[in-house]
Amino acid sequence: MEKQYTQLNNEARAKRLQLLRTSNIGPMTYAQLMARFKGDIDAILEALPNLATKAGKSRNFKVPPISSIHKEMEKGEKMGARFIAHDEEDYPLPLSALNPPPPMICVRGKHEAFLKPGIAIVGSRNASAAGRKLTRDISSDLSNAGYTIVSGMARGIDGEAHAAALQHGYTIGVLAGGVDAIYPPEHAKLYNAVLDRGAIVSEMPIGYTATARDFPKRNRIITGLSMAVLVAEAATRSGSLISARVALEQGREVLAIPGSPLDERTRGSNNLIRQGAWLVENADDVIAALENSSPPMLLEPSTEPYSAQEIPEISSNLIESLKIALSPTPTHIEEIMRIVGAPLREVQAALTELELDGFAETHAGGFASRIID
Repeated sequence: MEKQYTQLNNEARAKRLQLLRTSNIGPMTYAQLMARFKGDIDAILEALPNLATKAGKSRNFKVPPISSIHKEMEKGEKMGARFIAHDEEDYPLPLSALNPPPPMICVRGKHEAFLKPGIAIVGSRNASAAGRKLTRDISSDLSNAGYTIVSGMARGIDGEAHAAALQHGYTIGVLAGGVDAIYPPEHAKLYNAVLDRGAIVSEMPIGYTATARDFPKRNRIITGLSMAVLVAEAATRSGSLISARVALEQGREVLAIPGSPLDERTRGSNNLIRQGAWLVENADDVIAALENSSPPMLLEPSTEPYSAQEIPEISSNLIESLKIALSPTPTHIEEIMRIVGAPLREVQAALTELELDGFAETHAGGFASRIID
């Protein structure tokens, strides 16, 4: 089915951004609200205060004034940043295949970077000299072969991947903070080089400084923009392994560079290979792996999370059952449905109210957890 794109004016875009900047609104809750109210952003904003108090006493619910959204958009316009909604034509196609896709991203730089097939390269911040050299060689060769290299602008492997890609083609840096948040500070020169010959992406507010909880969101965009994820170096417990897991959930290929069993920095990536990840020693290995996979950019954009739904009646009993069932550990919605004995639409609607109330948090991949104060 051909994707139907939306033409948004600045005011409509501002209202969507206002919803996204509201406390306790994440991609899953945004998707549920858009579905329940058939995409009517005015109706959603009008209903929010009532929805936020139906599940109990609202703790941190606050809709930002539209004036603050206009200021953010004006700040973005001055620096050449664009806000792109999930249903607009220039939204990156691989990212739109996620369920749900990030509702709106902020982009600086060249749109051409999104038109080439993307490959993510991630790894250790304190990478070895050997890991850095392999990363540079592979990134440079892949860029020369017509691929866009995607990474997170961090120290170590990320920085090497970006810098090497710029020698021949495009690279995309995905930030956990706002698109203007250069971190680490020593990457200011690299940041400017990526702006000149690639793109910077974030879904966070302009001027926002990242916290630890923002990096999983960043990693989801890194993998979502890519056909495959190459782990260059990763310890047993590392964010790169989380990216690999997210990539598998998104249907992306996972590849890893083998390393010495004596080096703690490569134990995680070696373990990925034992579990079935493609073993990579050079760019040709990456290209060979991609030739045997189904590129995500050929997938149909995900429309299901935003499709119109009738608003189900939510009983207080279901709300209380969900409060008991949820724990700080994210649990898949199918297991939650089994425990509370309710159909999917009712559980999703109730979770939306609990998230607006600040009691629950929904996560990509169909998980939900209880928020601990």
